[in-house]
Amino acid sequence: MSEMNPDQHSVDERRDVVAKNVSFSYAHSESLPVRALDDISIELVHGKHVALLGRNGSGKSTMARLIDVLETPDAGSIMVLGKDTMSEEDFWEIRKSCGMVFQNPDNQIVGTLVEEDVAFGPENLGVLSPEIRIRVDEALAYVGLSDYAKRQPSQLSGGQKQKLAIAGILAMMPKILILDESTSMLDPISRDEFLAVVDRLIKEREMTVLHITHDMEEACLADYVYVLGKGKIALHGTPGEVFSHVEQIQGLGLVAPVYAELAYSVSERIGARINRETLFSRKTALAEMIRILSAANWSEIKVPIENQVPSHLPEETSAETILEVNHLSFAYEKGKKSAISSLSFSVKRGEIFAVIGHSGSGKTTLISHLNGLLRPQEGDVFLTLEDGGRRLSTRVNSDVKEIRRHVGLLFQYPEYQLFEETVEKDIAFGPTKMGMSPEEISRRTHEAISLVGLDEEILARSPFELSGGQKRRVAFAGVLSMNPDVLVLDEPAAGLDPVGRREIFEYALQLKKMGKTIILVSHNMNEAAKYADRLLVLKSGNAYGPMTPKELFAQDDYARSLGIAQVELVSCLKECSKIFPEIETCIFSVSEAAESLIRAAYSRYVSKKGCDADD
Repeated sequence: MSEMNPDQHSVDERRDVVAKNVSFSYAHSESLPVRALDDISIELVHGKHVALLGRNGSGKSTMARLIDVLETPDAGSIMVLGKDTMSEEDFWEIRKSCGMVFQNPDNQIVGTLVEEDVAFGPENLGVLSPEIRIRVDEALAYVGLSDYAKRQPSQLSGGQKQKLAIAGILAMMPKILILDESTSMLDPISRDEFLAVVDRLIKEREMTVLHITHDMEEACLADYVYVLGKGKIALHGTPGEVFSHVEQIQGLGLVAPVYAELAYSVSERIGARINRETLFSRKTALAEMIRILSAANWSEIKVPIENQVPSHLPEETSAETILEVNHLSFAYEKGKKSAISSLSFSVKRGEIFAVIGHSGSGKTTLISHLNGLLRPQEGDVFLTLEDGGRRLSTRVNSDVKEIRRHVGLLFQYPEYQLFEETVEKDIAFGPTKMGMSPEEISRRTHEAISLVGLDEEILARSPFELSGGQKRRVAFAGVLSMNPDVLVLDEPAAGLDPVGRREIFEYALQLKKMGKTIILVSHNMNEAAKYADRLLVLKSGNAYGPMTPKELFAQDDYARSLGIAQVELVSCLKECSKIFPEIETCIFSVSEAAESLIRAAYSRYVSKKGCDADD
């Protein structure tokens, strides 16, 4: 791609944000300042949707903070709506014109009621009360929270809180909307609804949108894409131009959209040349892949005829039940609708068990019962210990303390669970409270830090000086140090880049091999399908399943009726099955899907060759 040329835009296009040669460094207590941005230039054209991609720590959020004047550049300039962010006179005008939704909604919620929180911004802008009422109602309707106007924000689920934060920004009616991973805690259907709202804002109000995301499918919706790597612009262009560079995207620690990876993988395996410009949408990428398969010279391509055993098949787990939930119900307010209603299921020892469902379906309420943080109002939760087979109940006070020694719970944003002076003290906190000897505490601390892939040198550092990814690993280690039999992970990879997400699930697989039981709460259907042995779907507090990933995702209508989005790779394969009806469509690994397609195309070639010989 060519370097950005300021003259490439139409003279009629108004540039709402122009950043030129911007550099910025954060002060660091232990060494030289940390360079977050290094001589970068970007533009946001009025009424356009721009995606900003990059790994954690690449400088994305820093760029957003500079545009919103939460920071000012060390070098270079940023003009927002024609005003200089370095000008004290223009400070408030710029801030009024920019609305920013941060990654964690709890950091933005200030009201005691949902509607009060949405009204907070307009009130501070001096908007009159009748207009505030209209804005609040419209904003809540936009994000689907009208029925929650009188609720306390603390009663909302994580996804609903994120919608509330978005509504608070929309009520201020900014000209520029900055989204910093604002969909990371939304379930797929809620995410799609929100992205539809963003699209409406662009089309109906000509709002300019800067969308920071790790989701390549979301980035494909943008008009223009910038990719940052170590504080510099590594790639930029239209989505089609950027995602045609699959290898470079991967080298930057990101992933291309699933359909682009699938088409690229097929072309690489059969030695064909792919038209990279087709990798900007599922339709064009799959059409190009099918063209390549149809035109391949199969007489010179070695393809295994026998189907290989898929590498993603779950390992055998014990048939023994470790957790049992019987007719569990819970309501946060007496006389109100139950958050969960008569749930019954069991979890096997040594399996990865995923709990999925839309925001507000009861997932967090359920897992809060598994180690006694919430006590059952109806029903029961039982834990069966491996040592002697003792059966403990969360209804029995004397059992709860013992249950908490065996069931570790890691909530969303686990890095917020850090509080000690050093990493070592933080990891050792649990074992210390359990009354272990200093030798045992030290052994467990070092084992835990090794399990999460961190060097022991980090033990002496303050956890608050670490990067976001390192903090999450330390929080993970703090739970592992207690050596629980069951580890409950509530959206453990939320907000992490693809490499960080993969590392989290590699830890989970490693723990499974050690005989641990993993209960995973996730909005990411691709990951739930790929890593879980079984799935439990929650919808409006009711349970469906457990079932295997194939049992759920093979049935489009059934999954849709439960509010579950289809796995993207499965959707791609179902499109391909129109040409290759014999392929297996419920595959959750790109490499295995590519092999399946190649074998299908090769089998078709062999069959056609045989028919031609008969003729």
